[in-house]
Amino acid sequence: MVDVGGKPLLRRRAVARGRVRMTPGTAGQLSALPKGDALVTAKLAGIMAAKRTAELIPLCHPLPLTHVGVELEVEDEAVSIEATAETTAQTGVEMEALVAVAVAALTVYDMAKAIDKEMVVEDVRLVEKTKVPA
Repeated sequence: MVDVGGKPLLRRRAVARGRVRMTPGTAGQLSALPKGDALVTAKLAGIMAAKRTAELIPLCHPLPLTHVGVELEVEDEAVSIEATAETTAQTGVEMEALVAVAVAALTVYDMAKAIDKEMVVEDVRLVEKTKVPA
């Protein structure tokens, strides 16, 4: 791991986004799939994943997260996902936000794959990263 011991504690925030592209019929059924409500489950999965990022990404620092938010929005042919992660630490939280989006997207995919074989997880990216004195 990179030594961050000499860095100051800063209030850090990161926002990531991604999408799961699907048929309009699938998008309309996400709350009532055979496995359950994909939106509720994906939100919870994303939050849980952010909290375990250091276990999933080698050499990633474990961070004391102060906030994780995951929002999913159903569109005509996709679900858009946005995750926000915050901490006061010596290193950033972009990996936590990205992992939250990726796992939320994969959860939607998993729960809907029985009715839509053509779904695509796409455009997972960091859109904002900030740090201010704690």
